Amino acid sequence: MTMNAVIYKDEAGIYCAEVPALPGCCSDGNTFEEAVANIREAAEGWLMAQDEAHTPDYVGAVRVAL
Repeated sequence: MTMNAVIYKDEAGIYCAEVPALPGCCSDGNTFEEAVANIREAAEGWLMAQDEAHTPDYVGAVRVAL
């Protein structure tokens, strides 16, 4: 599975990451590489929690051109 993550550097120099398709899925890191690894782990945990909860609310994400 492939999902988009948004990574930006905050005013303190920390790399912040989030996956817009997964509400509340965010992480950070001291380097870009660390932020990427951390958001990957956070997204995997988010998806596993959804599987365990068996909630039908999340059905997926699509990319739309504007």
